[in-house]
Amino acid sequence: MVSFYVTGTDTGIGKTFSSCALVHALRRQGLRAAGMKPVASGCERIDGAWRNADALALQCAGEPGIDYADINPFALEHPLAPELAARDAGVEVTLAPILTAYARLTAQVDALVVEGVGGWAAPLSASLMQADLVRALRLPVVLVVGLRLGCINHALLSARAIAADGLHLAGWIGSHVDPAMERVEDNLAILRARLPAPCWGVLPHAPGGDPQTLAAHLRVPMRAAH
Repeated sequence: MVSFYVTGTDTGIGKTFSSCALVHALRRQGLRAAGMKPVASGCERIDGAWRNADALALQCAGEPGIDYADINPFALEHPLAPELAARDAGVEVTLAPILTAYARLTAQVDALVVEGVGGWAAPLSASLMQADLVRALRLPVVLVVGLRLGCINHALLSARAIAADGLHLAGWIGSHVDPAMERVEDNLAILRARLPAPCWGVLPHAPGGDPQTLAAHLRVPMRAAH
């Protein structure tokens, strides 16, 4: 089973974009792959059920026929931090439903990309951090680095936090979120030299771009994704 957890240096830096491209990259390697968004806040009512745009994008990128409820066990209405959105919904985000959904997904595919929320330190609930979930799932971590001013600091702090939580950073992906960023290649060179994990690729600034096409920019080393 090939599986990893995708986190980011912040919110809005292309985690879903990168996760969908990763799913397609795995499928290009002949694997049955899917995405999972265990907790998603900011949902709309579709056919009587809450649905999140990021989770739907992951569903679209992955193998057909996978139940949305397994991809996104906690679909929260308000676009807030999960702890606040869950409180508004009168629910508590807990590990058990996520682990159950994860088990059902792994029985259907060869590879699974699990997308987190916000940055690494964003809590899932008052008593549950993302690190707790990653430990329970026993997954390596992939860090999406939003390429904009300040990205070196954010990336190094995120990598340090992941290591401090006792988890393994398997790789990182650069995401061009600011098309006006200066000295991009110089920043990438510093990131490659300083981050304690290899770069799996750099995605261009392509709002509305096709993740299947962008998957060509990524290389997933199979030995790192277990």
